[in-house]
Amino acid sequence: MLKENVQEGINEQIRHELYSAYLYLSMSAHFEDQFWKGFAHWMRLQATEELKHALRLFDFVLRRGGLPTLKPIDQPPASFTSPLDIFQRALEHERTNTGAINQLFELAISEKDYPTRVEVEWFITEQVEEENTAEEIVERAKLAGDDRGALLLLDQQLGGRTSSD
Repeated sequence: MLKENVQEGINEQIRHELYSAYLYLSMSAHFEDQFWKGFAHWMRLQATEELKHALRLFDFVLRRGGLPTLKPIDQPPASFTSPLDIFQRALEHERTNTGAINQLFELAISEKDYPTRVEVEWFITEQVEEENTAEEIVERAKLAGDDRGALLLLDQQLGGRTSSD
């Protein structure tokens, strides 16, 4: 059985993951509107991945005899200035999410909730990948600068993403 404060922490992380899905869908919509089809595709898959993360935590709470409580989700931004702006915001968001996951891990340790600790370790490993991928895209977008040809190539490459895992 989950302790109440651990369950609350997981429910808060579920909210973070669902907000992430909202944010990436908003970014995808912006890219679609600007005809960056590859970037839009990449962000849509990213949103799907974040939803899977929320569902993983949701199911974990249920398996532990708890009750997932869905909290309100803030409206994400809908206006962006450039592909670089969007990917920089995505990177910053991933860093914020890493901090929230680390806090949940610390809570699991302090409460000696070892099953939650093990579950959250998966998310810690996932965040290393998420931040690394976002950092790489930001650096490539910086290299492209205002060169539309370079941005189109990056758009095409990111459009080749085939999985949300």
